[in-house]
Amino acid sequence: MKYKLSLIAFAALTSVAAQAADWSDTSIALTTGSKFKDPYTYNGGDISKNITSLTHVSGDKYGTNFFNADLLESDSHDENAQEAYVVYRRMFDFGKIKSTKYAFGPVRGVGATVGFDWNTKNDTGYGSKKRMLVAGPTLMFDVPGFLNASLLLLDESNAPLATQRYHYKTHTDLSFSWGIPTGINNLGFEGYADIIASKGKNEYGGSTSQEMHFNGSLMYDISAPIGAAKNTFKLGAGYEWWKNKFGNNSATTPGAFAKTPFVKAEYHF
Repeated sequence: MKYKLSLIAFAALTSVAAQAADWSDTSIALTTGSKFKDPYTYNGGDISKNITSLTHVSGDKYGTNFFNADLLESDSHDENAQEAYVVYRRMFDFGKIKSTKYAFGPVRGVGATVGFDWNTKNDTGYGSKKRMLVAGPTLMFDVPGFLNASLLLLDESNAPLATQRYHYKTHTDLSFSWGIPTGINNLGFEGYADIIASKGKNEYGGSTSQEMHFNGSLMYDISAPIGAAKNTFKLGAGYEWWKNKFGNNSATTPGAFAKTPFVKAEYHF
């Protein structure tokens, strides 16, 4: 199965590489919070992290591209570790490709999503080197802004602390992403959520658990008051709720249940 997913992702990436975007948005964001947690780290205590993000979203005649790269910098409770986490998603919009409407009920369109996750972290406790391919169908809902839901098949592996790469059982992810205006001045609600099935045994032979992850923020467009173009500068606050983080059981693993408020600033160009 992992080879099929590899071919799908490779074909998707190469087939759109030369296509010009109809629209695009690129941003740099700074996020900070003092109640992050990581499994088995600091006895499950709070960790402060600063996150610098580079995000690019664009659309063309086939659908949309999403790319995000995070640099996460922890405080001394997590060894002052640095982590890079990269996500890419390509969504093929069947309606655009076929010039046909695929709408029903609350759904305005149907598509398929492929992509990958990639990370590396320089802590000495685990030293994650995650690699993951994803593929699955996507529904686009008829709301102001956007709300997408995908049922993705995940092919995930890791090689912590330079050990041999270990492949988990192929598993599923019910994934949501959204960016919706609230109707209150220039305030928008943005974020994503995932319900990830158990990925079987981990690299140490233990069982993994279903993972649930929510990350949402209210972002206010402050561009007009400072004389900038609309949607150039945004400030906001958000909340991350993460149960059974990375598949570790929250009931038995310290740090596997995170409830993290944060503040965020974005510059779009």
